[in-house]
Amino acid sequence: MLDIDAILRPWWDSIQTAHGPLELYDAHTHIGQNDPDGFRQTPEELVDVMTRADARAVTFPMHEPGGYREANDVAIAAAAASDRLEAFCRLDPRDHPAEEARRCLDAGAVGIKLHPRAEQFGMDEPGVREIIAIAHERKVPVLIHAGRGIPALGQTTVALSSEFPGARLILAHGAISDLAWLWHVLPEHPNVFIDTSWWNPADLIALFALVDPSHIVWASDSPYGLPVTAAFTHARCALQAGVSDEALRSIMGGQMARLVAGEDPAWVGSAPGAVEPALHPLLDRIATHLITAMGRAFGQTDPDESIALARLSCAVGEDAPHADVAGATLELLDLYREHLAPPPPGRPFPVGFRFLMAALTVARTPTVPLPDAFHVPPPTRDEAEA
Repeated sequence: MLDIDAILRPWWDSIQTAHGPLELYDAHTHIGQNDPDGFRQTPEELVDVMTRADARAVTFPMHEPGGYREANDVAIAAAAASDRLEAFCRLDPRDHPAEEARRCLDAGAVGIKLHPRAEQFGMDEPGVREIIAIAHERKVPVLIHAGRGIPALGQTTVALSSEFPGARLILAHGAISDLAWLWHVLPEHPNVFIDTSWWNPADLIALFALVDPSHIVWASDSPYGLPVTAAFTHARCALQAGVSDEALRSIMGGQMARLVAGEDPAWVGSAPGAVEPALHPLLDRIATHLITAMGRAFGQTDPDESIALARLSCAVGEDAPHADVAGATLELLDLYREHLAPPPPGRPFPVGFRFLMAALTVARTPTVPLPDAFHVPPPTRDEAEA
């Protein structure tokens, strides 16, 4: 199977060369075989990708239509067998959640996962309040799906954080449904965090620019995402937003390690604010076409026309501003085109889809240096169209 993380490793290594070693602690990974989105991952596969990324991670079950007791035991056993993993138990608030939470935490789990979309519940239900009360009592993190497919849930979560200050509540997927207002109130809620398991650089740059870095934890969403690829794309967005080296170390692993250990979160300074320079129109064209392509791909429609336009937009000429970024972006689009084989078992998207995400991120983060291996001149029009 194609090892995309190995191909894209120079991007991650170049960030560490420039900003110092970064210890990765992944706040969001899955194991299981029954997820309705078509993804699968065994504990052994997760340990393998985390070992290759030199990362630690928390993990929890994917959706299990028959309940979570057995799946939670698998996650706890996987964590006990590996020094790279810790287990979160997944709970359904309508299925004896307090009993299962205490059982799993006593057995070695170090946190809790809630998925309002999959289990179709709201954060205002009595079972959720029971769970958060236990998290407060045990001082453990609760990771909450806060991405696509559900109504905004930030207001209820923020209210729960005030009532139960010992709980560490992590809104997953960049809290994209609530970020528009949530960033402004987070300083008043030191026990609310946001994980970075998201793909759109515009959302991620806004997150890093507006939210104090103490509230942000890095996450790959493996197997939906790949750890090295997620590390370099998210770190580039953070650096583009103006995050400091100290804050980057906290985001990429330091803060999550503290939360898992039951320690108080560390303060690593204020958000940079909206200081990012305007994106040059030439790069804006590339990024816009790639955003359109991603939307088409996620909607199961043909992204080829938008990708072709993005490729042509890279033919800026050697004397153009950010010509090096355009050249590197086309290199990634070439990798995408080279790896258009059908998806492997357990994956709904072609493996090469990750190169498209990487290309979008690079086009959107021009102030972050490129790795030497991707310092290439921009294409001619014929090369872009080929």
